[in-house]
Amino acid sequence: MSAARRTGPVTAADRVSDVLARDEALVEVFVRHAAHFTRLRNRAMRRVMARLVSVEDAARIAGVSSASLVRALNDALGITVPGDDTEPAGHDLAAASGVGAMSDGVPRRRRPPGAVVVDVDVRDELRSGREPFARVMSAVGALRAGEVLRLRAIFEPVPLYAVLEKRGLVHETSSEGPDDWSVWFWRADTDAASGAAPKAAASAPAAPGSHVVADALDVELDVRGLEPPEPMVRTLAALEALPEGRTLVQVNARVPQFLLPVLAERGYTCEIDESAADRVLVRIRRGT
Repeated sequence: MSAARRTGPVTAADRVSDVLARDEALVEVFVRHAAHFTRLRNRAMRRVMARLVSVEDAARIAGVSSASLVRALNDALGITVPGDDTEPAGHDLAAASGVGAMSDGVPRRRRPPGAVVVDVDVRDELRSGREPFARVMSAVGALRAGEVLRLRAIFEPVPLYAVLEKRGLVHETSSEGPDDWSVWFWRADTDAASGAAPKAAASAPAAPGSHVVADALDVELDVRGLEPPEPMVRTLAALEALPEGRTLVQVNARVPQFLLPVLAERGYTCEIDESAADRVLVRIRRGT
């Protein structure tokens, strides 16, 4: 994040981790706004939740107005933002109505009856401050036609919705309590109840940020400067769009330790080149 951004006003799109990096005392602004945010006082929880969740996501999870939360954070920083007192109608409908009734204004889907459920429980990982994203994405990648993935978490995993929608998954969300959320994900183009095979996917466009290297069989994707989980998300998306016989070259600032086991589970092979001082090249190919 640039210095200009750090000294400017907080916006709804800012990650909670970036907001707290400006002043750790802003945790108390979140807590005063909603008791739900008391978990941000736990450093282990903050390492995971604050990095993955934007201010807007956090407001939705807690069932409060994102505009009001943004104003409170800017007030605490001594920043006045003219004209920030409006918010799109229905913005907080999902949180206000509880248990994930809406997702970005789209009515809640109902999971297919009779589907085989694959359980992935990441509650202990989240409580201990460990990053469960790689495990979740691995389970998603292994999901078969006719199966539904049930994710258990200690907060509504709002950031995952958009990520998995891009992979053709829809979801249903429910909660048994503030720290006990269940989200079911399944493929929208599959009749899970009957076990029908998914429809053939249309050719996908190149993933954002990637480009084909001229006169070569490489597709380059530069993820330097991106915050987790964006490097992994973009890499997996680029691999889905990768033409047969091509190699994806991920340009990173470091060896992507969390990505490597996910790639291995999906049958990809990797070559890591650390010869340059300012970058690490990860060449990824489909296994033979």
